[in-house]
Amino acid sequence: MRPVAAALLALAVSACGRQSEAQPAGSPCEPVMFEDSPLTHCVADPAQHRIVTVLDAPGGTPARSLAALAGMLPEPRRVAFAMNGGMFGEDGNPIGYYVETGERRHTLNRNPGGGNFHLLPNGVFYGTAGEWHVRTTEDFAEHVTTRPEFATQSGPMLVIGGKLHPAFDADGASLKTRNGVGIDRQGHAHFVISEAPVSFGKFARYFRDVLKTPDALFLDGSVSQLWDPARERMDGGAELGPMIVVETAG
Repeated sequence: MRPVAAALLALAVSACGRQSEAQPAGSPCEPVMFEDSPLTHCVADPAQHRIVTVLDAPGGTPARSLAALAGMLPEPRRVAFAMNGGMFGEDGNPIGYYVETGERRHTLNRNPGGGNFHLLPNGVFYGTAGEWHVRTTEDFAEHVTTRPEFATQSGPMLVIGGKLHPAFDADGASLKTRNGVGIDRQGHAHFVISEAPVSFGKFARYFRDVLKTPDALFLDGSVSQLWDPARERMDGGAELGPMIVVETAG
């Protein structure tokens, strides 16, 4: 961990005991293995958590890192965990639909193009209060008429109506660090980040077969990062764009 990130984390994280090295008290994240690949799985429960999106630092430009996020949050001790959100351009601004505290910062992107974002169908992770959803972009455009409190668009979808994205091989040659989010039938949001490079097919199967999320969305790859205060984990690396923060409610 970089010295600056460590200093910010020390200010942000309240002291807490550990139940064990595997599962510190208060952490909603846990290490798991799936088909010989290490992952970290974090759960947001609408009865215990609220979700917000964050893009800018106080100066009005994208914050670009989890360490910067930790230093600027008004109540960092309420953070259960945070991850990078949907895809973004070179300046850190989102390339797809993005809503923060009810304000739309970028419109829905239905344009053709290359890269993972345009590997259709792509989708939107969004919510208001304790109701969180993942929908394909076309489904979102057709059925969502009220602006949510938060939203981030990315792509491709990992799981659509219980089925894997049709373009995925079972275990393709493209191996990256990846993160994504899916919603189960009880309304919990499941966030997953791989701890080693993993294929799209394997990553998507974890959401479908283990987490049982009917719909799941890929957030990003290679730049994927996690902040888990209870585990004293603060990932660094490539600059980020939108970030998703899961806070304890109340």
